[in-house]
Amino acid sequence: MTGPAPEHRRPPREPDVILDLEFEDGLFFLVLENIGGRPAHAVRVRFAEPLHGLGGEKRIDRLQIFRRLELLGPGRCVRVFLDRAALLFAREQQTTLGARITWRTDDGARGARAVRHDLAAYRDFPYLEVPSDAAAS
Repeated sequence: MTGPAPEHRRPPREPDVILDLEFEDGLFFLVLENIGGRPAHAVRVRFAEPLHGLGGEKRIDRLQIFRRLELLGPGRCVRVFLDRAALLFAREQQTTLGARITWRTDDGARGARAVRHDLAAYRDFPYLEVPSDAAAS
């Protein structure tokens, strides 16, 4: 059985914040989550490059939630809509997403993590765009 590389292990009671990517029914979401056992304070996400969403109309990297989230409790997450896959890929922009997440522990110690995602992995993923309010048959 293998686990994360030693440099990525954190004491189980400490905060540990990640920025994940979810793909659901043709929609991309960014998920900021504290997978640790203690609260994370002053959480910040700094994207490596500008990140456009909502059909290219909104700078997602400038959302206040990523600039400074005062508290992210243990096991808690914030899910932010990024874009529809069809719109994102139609723009033919860069599909890699890099970010550095920083936070503080209860005693003021700093924590950090770098993440990288490549949305191109989902380019040919089959899905049906079905409205969430569609009646089940």
